Amino acid sequence: MYGILRTDKGLVRQLNEDSAWMDESSELFAVADGMGGHLAGEVASAFAIEEIKKMAEAGTESDLIVLENTVRNANQVILDYANTHPECLGMGTTLSVLWHHETYAFLAHVGDSRIYRLRNGNLEQITRDHSLVAELLRGGLITAEEARVHPKRNIITKALGTEGNNDPDILAVSWEKTDIWLLCTDGLHGMVSDEEMQRILLSSAPAAAADELLAAALSAGGTDNVTFILCGGEESVWKQD
Repeated sequence: MYGILRTDKGLVRQLNEDSAWMDESSELFAVADGMGGHLAGEVASAFAIEEIKKMAEAGTESDLIVLENTVRNANQVILDYANTHPECLGMGTTLSVLWHHETYAFLAHVGDSRIYRLRNGNLEQITRDHSLVAELLRGGLITAEEARVHPKRNIITKALGTEGNNDPDILAVSWEKTDIWLLCTDGLHGMVSDEEMQRILLSSAPAAAADELLAAALSAGGTDNVTFILCGGEESVWKQD
C-alpha cells in the first residue's frame, strides 16, 4: 500500500486551513478542508484529522461502525471546542476518509472534499458533494458547466462542527489492487476538471502525477488551499517515468 500527499496554501489565501494525514501501514488516508477564518478553520480540520489518527493508533481493524463513530466524535470535539473558545465559533471542516479492508474501501465523507477512484482508465467520483450547487445539479436545475462557475459553489450543506445534520456518508466500495484513489479538497477539483485529472493520472508515474496535479491547480488560479492524497495497492501499476 502506498500513498503520496501534497498540500499548498495556494496563490491567494494567507493560511492553509486544510489538513491531511495518511498511514500506509494502517492503510488509512484522510483529508479535511477547514472553514471559519483565521485561527478557526485550521483548528477544525486539525481536530478532525487528529480523531482519525487516534483511531489508527488504537490498532482497531478496519470497520465501518468504528469509522462512523470516529467521524461523529470528531464533530462533537469541534463543537465542544468552539463552545468554549468564542474566537472559533462557527468553524467547521469537511472530512473525507478512506480505510482499506481486504477487497473493500471503507469511506466516510462530509462536505465537498472528494474521493475519486481510477479504474480501467476511468476516473470516477465516488463520494457525493454536500453542497448547494451539487443539490441543484442532482435536481437537474443547472448543468455541470454551470455548476463549475456558479456564484454559490462554495456553499456547503454539511460540515463537521456546525449545527444541524452532519451525519457522514458511510460507504463500502470495491477495491482492486490496480485501483488508484484520489482524496482531495476543492482547491484541486474546483480548479482542475475531472477530465484533466484523469489525463494526468494516466500519463505520469505517482510522484510526477502528484506534482502535475498541484501545478495544474496553481496554474488555474490557485484561489484556495490545495490538498490531496494519491493512494493505491500497487505503485507498479502506474506509468513509469
